[in-house]
Amino acid sequence: MRSILFAATMLLALAAGGQAVPPGKPCGRCVVRDGGIVRGDTARKRIALVFTAAAWADGADTIINTMKSRGVKGSFFFTGGFYEKFPGIIARLVKDGHYVGSHGYAHLLYAPWGSKRDSTIVSKEEFDNDILKGYALMAEAGIKKEDARYFIPPYEHYNSTISEWARQLGLQIINYTPGTRSNADYTTPDMKSYASSEELFATLDRFEKEHTLNGHFLMLHFGTHPARTDKFYNLLPRIIDTMQGRGYSFVTVDEMIEQ
Repeated sequence: MRSILFAATMLLALAAGGQAVPPGKPCGRCVVRDGGIVRGDTARKRIALVFTAAAWADGADTIINTMKSRGVKGSFFFTGGFYEKFPGIIARLVKDGHYVGSHGYAHLLYAPWGSKRDSTIVSKEEFDNDILKGYALMAEAGIKKEDARYFIPPYEHYNSTISEWARQLGLQIINYTPGTRSNADYTTPDMKSYASSEELFATLDRFEKEHTLNGHFLMLHFGTHPARTDKFYNLLPRIIDTMQGRGYSFVTVDEMIEQ
């Protein structure tokens, strides 16, 4: 605990002193929304698989083993609570060379849904503390801040103010690319928005054929509530094989943005 508090203190001092490591220069064809990068180079057939998690890790073995068997690297964004609860999973991902980043610490909702999205429901101090606490835990896991400066906000929800606050900490918000509905893999049968894994794959397949997935940050959840027994991550082998068969390569988010 003492080492975590020390790391948090050092990060806070770093941010306050304006010496945080700035993000790399985004690619010229990246798509930016409210200060967050939501798509890479639209002219290149590359996909970045991104995974987020807070409470659930049931997809760990399936996802990690699939990525390893196909020689694909992904990008993983976890809350501080996840880092605390699943250090073994973090170690496996780091060892395999994946991008491992932040999803905040306490999975806070930073901005309201709906028409008032431009306002915030956290103060800058609350935001800073939440982010820095998460990065302190990442440092304990051997993940340097300068190697994980891209992060996905909790609930994949943010606004331009949150993006600016992130930049002041030397970070850059990214988010999933909309359109494929792959992020709906968390839905459960009791929800009106529920979509089965086959439905999600069909939507993804149709979207690719109609619009391409060039530069997409294609998001799946690393685990989902037990009430969803139809796990979309079980279709990850089909997703990778199908898209590789159509000429796509898979890259990490930093490769997508900086190369």
